[in-house]
Amino acid sequence: MPTIYSKIYNAFSKYPLLRGMASYCVIWPTSSLVQQTFERNKFGDYDWWRCARYGLYGSCYVAPTLYSWLTIANIMWPGNSIRAGIIKTFVETLTYTPFAMCSFYFTMSLLESKPFNEAVAEVEAKFLPTYKMGVSIWPAIAMINFCLIPPRNRVPFISLCSLVWTCYLAYMKHLDKEKVIVSSTTNPVKLLKATL
Repeated sequence: MPTIYSKIYNAFSKYPLLRGMASYCVIWPTSSLVQQTFERNKFGDYDWWRCARYGLYGSCYVAPTLYSWLTIANIMWPGNSIRAGIIKTFVETLTYTPFAMCSFYFTMSLLESKPFNEAVAEVEAKFLPTYKMGVSIWPAIAMINFCLIPPRNRVPFISLCSLVWTCYLAYMKHLDKEKVIVSSTTNPVKLLKATL
């Protein structure tokens, strides 16, 4: 048994992407379950296929794209200084974050077998409220990640922070588009409180 554990440990140490994929394979479906629990679902009412979609998307899409972004950012702005952290955070907020949010709504809609135009409509309806919320939370997390966390542990750190964030994404994903469109001019925090 120690041999299996040591092989897994060595693989995760040698390949941080693999560790990130394993983290997201657990964290994203868990977030879906937490969100469904807030919907007051009973055990028999959980949508297990939804959880599977979240696991697939988190491990096979989010972890590799996040790993790629973190690798590129570390090459372009090496070091853990506050200056490098501010630059990385600023660039991430303007580039990776909108890309990741649009990808989430679009790809998850396609995984739900929704037509292309409906996936686009969901991105249009939900992107801005989600982006506003993300911009109010993620820069602080990104600064901690870039300035204090060693590069090999950045994807797992972000995956732990994303547990709560992914619960919010799952909530927004399964919120009716009409509710989001009507409320899109309001503060996203108020939108969250009003619908809970």
